[in-house]
Parts: sequence; C-alpha cells; structure tokens
Amino acid sequence: MKQLTVLVAVVGALTGCGPVRSTANILDAEVQIQAARTAGAEKLAPYEWTAANLYIYKAREEVGYSDYQAGVDFAVKASKYANEAREKAMATAGAEPTSTDGRPNP
Repeated sequence: MKQLTVLVAVVGALTGCGPVRSTANILDAEVQIQAARTAGAEKLAPYEWTAANLYIYKAREEVGYSDYQAGVDFAVKASKYANEAREKAMATAGAEPTSTDGRPNP
C-alpha cells in the first residue's frame, strides 16, 4: 500500500512538471525576444527575429493543445534564435559608422 502511495505521488509530480517547464521556457524566450527587440533585431537581424517570433507563437500553440514537450522544444528554439538575433543586432549596430550626431552615415 505504501508503494502505491509513493507511485501515485511520483506520477502526480511528473504530470505537473510539463506545464511548469513549458511556462518557464516560454517566459525565458519572451525575455530573450524583448532583449532582441531592444537591440534593434527587427531591422538588423530580420531572419533570426522572425524565426524567434514564429517559434514562440508555435510554442504557445502547442502548450494550448497540452503538448507540453513540444511547447518546451519550440520555446527553446525561440530563445536560441532571439539570442542570436540580439547578438547579431548588437554586432551590426557596433560595426555601423556613425556621424557626430549619433545617426548612421548614409
């Protein structure tokens, strides 16, 4: 009887991990996307920016269908692309020559 109680507790704990993990990964990806937006990735790294946004959209969709592992996978990809977009945008912005008033040269 004690083994059955332990088994039920373990199964219950594992069942509850899916929504928590997927939510945490989606929130992390959203933070990375916001950091990329702040770095100007919409214009400076459009491929990575678009990929990150499409993956986060798909992650939310899969979590909505209760497919938490797929949601985690897509959120991780969104986070990866958002981070790449931020890094690329920062590198591109740092490499652009600017005039004395801080605007990019034509």
